[in-house]
Parts: sequence; C-alpha cells; structure tokens
Amino acid sequence: MTATSLGWGYPASAIVFTCVIAVPAIAYWRTDISRVLIFWSAYVITRPLGASIADWLGKPHDKGGLGIGEGTVSLLGALAIVALVSYLTLTERDVVPEPAPQALE
Repeated sequence: MTATSLGWGYPASAIVFTCVIAVPAIAYWRTDISRVLIFWSAYVITRPLGASIADWLGKPHDKGGLGIGEGTVSLLGALAIVALVSYLTLTERDVVPEPAPQALE
C-alpha cells in the first residue's frame, strides 16, 4: 500500500518500516514495556518490511524495482533462512545456558 497506493516507492517504504520496527527494538532495550506487546509489535511490522524489500528487489525496473526477479528473490530469501537456521542450530549461539543448580543446604 505505501509503495504503490501512496506512491512512496519500494525503497522509501522499506526505510519507513525499518524505522517503525526500530521502535519496539528500542523499547525492548530502554523500557519496561510488556515483552509480549513488544514482540507482537515487531512481529506485525516484519511482513510489510519484508514485502517492501522483496518487491524492491524483485519487481521490474518499470514498476520501481531492481528487476532481479520474484522467483530469484524468493529462492535467495529461502536459502538465507536455511543458512541462518542451520548456523544457529550448529553453533547454538542463540541458546541461553541454564543456571547451575543450587546446592541443598
């Protein structure tokens, strides 16, 4: 909607949604706002942000895109997701260690 109906274009829409998704990120680090609210706020914004970036990359030049092709962008996105999930699975960098059990007194 922002790219076509409002005429902002794909790059401007991506920048706007990047700024919008920064709000819950900053709120996470700087406030005590409900983590559930912050999560869902960020989650909802990922769709228009991702769509703006994918459309910018995939749409033809005459429609304001870079012309890489929608299939190519989808394939590259899927490969990036597989690579990132594989990396996290193998390295376990996202795993929070459990605290050591307390000794019974």
